[in-house]
Amino acid sequence: MAEQKVAAYICQGCGLGDRLDTADLAKIAQKEGKIAFAKEHEFLCNADGVQLIKNDIANEAVTHVVIGACSRRAKTEAFTFEGIHVSRANLREGVIWVRPDSDEHRETTQEMAADYIRMACAEAKKVKVPEVSPERGGNKRILVVGGGMSGMTAALEASKAGYQAVIVEKSGELGGWAAKLHKRIPFNEPFQDPQETGVAEMVAAIQADSNIKVYTNAVTSKTSGAPGRFSVEISQESGPTTTEEVGAIIQATGFTTYDIAKLPELGGGKSSNVVDQAGLEALMKAANGGAIKRPSDGGEVKTVVFVQCAGQRDDTGTHLPYCSGFCCATSVKQAMYFKDANPDVDTVVLYSDLRLPGNNEDFYRNAQRKGVTFSKGKVKSVEASGNQCKVQFHDLILNDENAAIADADLVVLATGQVPNSGTNIDLFQAAEAEALSGTNPDAEAKIAELKVVSVLNLQYRQGPDMPQLKHGFTDSHFICFPYETRRTGIYAAGPVRRPMDIAQATEDATGAAMKAIQAVENAAVGRAAHPRSGDLSYPSFRKEGCTQCKRCTVECPFGAINEDENRYPQFNEERCRRCGTCMGACPVRVISFENYSIDSIGSQIKAVDMPDEFSEKPRILILACENDAYPALDMAGMNRIEYNQFVRIIPVRCLGSVNTIFITDALNSGYDGVMLMGCKHGEDYQCHFVKGSELASYRMSKVDDTLKSMNMETERVATYEVAITDIERVPKLINEYAAKIEEIGMNPFKGF
Repeated sequence: MAEQKVAAYICQGCGLGDRLDTADLAKIAQKEGKIAFAKEHEFLCNADGVQLIKNDIANEAVTHVVIGACSRRAKTEAFTFEGIHVSRANLREGVIWVRPDSDEHRETTQEMAADYIRMACAEAKKVKVPEVSPERGGNKRILVVGGGMSGMTAALEASKAGYQAVIVEKSGELGGWAAKLHKRIPFNEPFQDPQETGVAEMVAAIQADSNIKVYTNAVTSKTSGAPGRFSVEISQESGPTTTEEVGAIIQATGFTTYDIAKLPELGGGKSSNVVDQAGLEALMKAANGGAIKRPSDGGEVKTVVFVQCAGQRDDTGTHLPYCSGFCCATSVKQAMYFKDANPDVDTVVLYSDLRLPGNNEDFYRNAQRKGVTFSKGKVKSVEASGNQCKVQFHDLILNDENAAIADADLVVLATGQVPNSGTNIDLFQAAEAEALSGTNPDAEAKIAELKVVSVLNLQYRQGPDMPQLKHGFTDSHFICFPYETRRTGIYAAGPVRRPMDIAQATEDATGAAMKAIQAVENAAVGRAAHPRSGDLSYPSFRKEGCTQCKRCTVECPFGAINEDENRYPQFNEERCRRCGTCMGACPVRVISFENYSIDSIGSQIKAVDMPDEFSEKPRILILACENDAYPALDMAGMNRIEYNQFVRIIPVRCLGSVNTIFITDALNSGYDGVMLMGCKHGEDYQCHFVKGSELASYRMSKVDDTLKSMNMETERVATYEVAITDIERVPKLINEYAAKIEEIGMNPFKGF
């Protein structure tokens, strides 16, 4: 390996040369940063500036480049050099754009810039360009679990892109719920009438596609491995277990309908003339496109009532608390079944809120033209009387609490979607803990029961299926990474992820297929899949310093760390998201990445020039999440929103990577306060790494005791949830915190 040689380049463009003494910054980089050499350039990102750096790399054997210019989030293509580490000092967005352009502030503005140069030089000397992981998988086949509309779409889209796919479907045929429909909600012009489902054509396309292999009456009985090298055992009802090697997995296991027997007050389970929307589709199929008959006696249906939100949007905790989204349009479609067969059939849709976004509005208008009646009302009860039902409801327009339709031949309940997500890992882990502690004699039986309902049967220490959200839907990052789950290389698509109709499920499955392709391509060259897509670094640890505390294995949100036979951590690089949560968790600080480590962050913290206690120039450290907080700070700069001149910002991969030693180092170095800015956590989290921000918040809550033992104010360390849109809020937080530090006073350990 070539000897490390660091060079710094200071840009004078974008007003940097007018606001800063760039010659002084170059001198600081070379002398205080102790690097080989430093150069200034009038516009570093133009062709001449980039060529200057390339020439030094080629002729001067430069291995590490420090660039003092714009944010690390800008000009990434220009400042990327193969095989060379680049550290960025943010002098534009982070200094001159957030400080007033006046002689009064020139000194502190220059001090900010100088510190960022020192920090970038310190970082550069503590990192190296990552070597490609020796652990990689080259299998590029994609397994799709579930053969409904989502699963079929995912397989077909993968095949169109040139990738092989394997479908595992638990029933005897492909199609899922869509195959049971008479027609579907329209998804193209003119958005007027129900359309053919297209399922038969999709099944035929799959059967004719040499890239797609199909297993029916089959389940995935065991899944092990990692992206690029998953090994999946597929068990068929009447046949041997087959092992398929795949590179990525898409779970498209769909949903079941909410059990109408749980709605006896609406006639569910009490009258054959009360059906759910799936039941009506079955009646329509039986009628073969003709007039639907009354289930109780085969009589003519003259009046049909559709009850919306049946067992949904329930705030009592008894039924589903959420809206399934597709039900309103489905009721419109099914009302048209009756009107198209016989315009004289009285069709009434009772709703509290009718939700038909987008082009479904045209669909709704056409139903009105056909004579479908829409009435705003909340149904109280459905009572059977002979071959008819009486529907009592509160008319919300007339405010008539005793409105009723006494002669309904058929009542259709719009029940919701319940996801087929498999085993809830929280329940699984609780049962395992009980079995281990011996507190519950039935724990082993509970574990066996949970394994039976598992979909993927993952051989992961965190559980056999993917984590679930509070309503049982497969966990995914709804805002930033909608298909990506906490199991790297395994994606969720369709109603298993959230309630959706066929058009939405089709789009969702296409996105999941594209993400699966990205995962297999990255795995083949040893790169991270997401969100740090393309990152070649991976965690390593110093075994002799490990205390086997298991903090890293427990806290990793992605199941990327197991234990070897000697109970030491065993890292699975292909599952790793490179968030650094393990690094933040380690109490003895033996986990690191080649280009991101305790040393690389700690050296930046210590590189800042620390004024003495008499200078009245405090120093505040900000550890900012690179995914939300740091971009918000950048955009604040772009909008020229000023914030305090005494802050020094270090972007971190995730707040979960923040080790408490960083806080200790900062306070011992003389910082007067530390701000941590991470993503929102909790049930509606926005953390790109799911648990990182939450774990950091928990760790920092323990810092208070340490501060108290040192007779220091707990306010000196503060944690904030920050969204990428908090462009105006973040500078305000900084300024308020700086005012608080001024009120508290300087760090009493400054100068020691």
